[in-house]
Amino acid sequence: MARFRYDPPMNTTRIDSAEGGRGAFAAMGGAYFLGTFNDNFFKQAVMLIAVGLGQTGMQGSAAIAFMLPFILFAAPAGWAADRFAKRNVVIAAKITELLGAAVGAAGLVTGNLWLMVGMVGLMGLQSAFFSPALNGAIPEMFDESRVTRVNAVFRMLVTGGILVGTASAGIVLDLSGAPLMGAPFGRVALACVVIAIGALGIPVAFGVPRRAAADPTRPFPWSGPVDTMRELISACRDRLLGTVIGADVFIWSLGVLQLLLINPMGLSQFHLSNRATSLLVASQMIGIGLGGLLAARLAKGEWWHRVMAPAGLVMALTLAAVFALPSLPEGWRLPLLFPLLGLVGASGGLILIPCESFIQVRPAPERKGAVWASANFAVFLGMAIASGLSNILNRFLLPTQSFGILALSAALFTLVIGRVLPKESIR
Repeated sequence: MARFRYDPPMNTTRIDSAEGGRGAFAAMGGAYFLGTFNDNFFKQAVMLIAVGLGQTGMQGSAAIAFMLPFILFAAPAGWAADRFAKRNVVIAAKITELLGAAVGAAGLVTGNLWLMVGMVGLMGLQSAFFSPALNGAIPEMFDESRVTRVNAVFRMLVTGGILVGTASAGIVLDLSGAPLMGAPFGRVALACVVIAIGALGIPVAFGVPRRAAADPTRPFPWSGPVDTMRELISACRDRLLGTVIGADVFIWSLGVLQLLLINPMGLSQFHLSNRATSLLVASQMIGIGLGGLLAARLAKGEWWHRVMAPAGLVMALTLAAVFALPSLPEGWRLPLLFPLLGLVGASGGLILIPCESFIQVRPAPERKGAVWASANFAVFLGMAIASGLSNILNRFLLPTQSFGILALSAALFTLVIGRVLPKESIR
């Protein structure tokens, strides 16, 4: 098997000074955190408002509105990340986020749920373009030996953005005060927050270092998703890269499926409060962040892939333990459930970080954005399938029984990874 060797383009200069590295890291991490916060803050607010108005079905509309851009616009997003300077694409995405915030604010003030869903769609669109640009920029900005560590800290920032955004949406929505512009005070406060965060992201994005475009002559992919499928198939011809993309899709899909099982498990099966059930989700998200940080220590050097099979085994065992919880005395179930879900998240984070780092550095410099966008395409397709599967599982099985199925799938994943990944070191 050919070993990986990354040669940066001649017009690219790596950040090697401590001061320059910190400045680039702060700008890129800040842009990532603010975008993730705004996405989850507004999505959670829309879902709470929809349920409060008896429009529960709007939750699905909001989820679809966010996912579709990653599927439909993966090819243009990857093209833009390679065709233009990635810094410019990040800035344009942040401007789009502010425009989306204005649409969402109008929906909040007028009470128009479709305008709110429209903002969720615009958030998905800007994220679809933002993701390959920023993630493709990481190996341009930082030495290959630092990519895994940078990704681990970014994963922690993303996890924090998800947790803070999701948790604070309900708090802001419940703020009391006199109505403003004919709208409840909490909704107006929400509108102000999303606009303020969107506006703040623009000057932060200007702090991303300048780099020349990787492939300024690349033609526009007019065939859209067909072009994305071609790019994905081409990337998977590299057996190792295809394996890692497949692992990334599996972990993301399994994670989404778990999150859609946790709520009914907490509320319906174990009869927990809304707060306790939300903390179950939080425990898994925190585990993902901690697993990412652990990956920065363990998944480095030429043997980075050695962590994946053991992490998959831990995931399978902890999922099986969740399946077995109903057989334990009632007083043991909840105290064990939180750390078990945290361990599942940590093992997932331990797999995700080296996978995503490899997807960043493996492709040729002029294809990094396109390959990342095609991987996003596969991930979001997997997540959409997982969302549909959750409805079937929740209809016919108890959530803990569904976790038993997930344990079997994680065990199979571990066997496949152990067999497919090479035994020698990978540079």
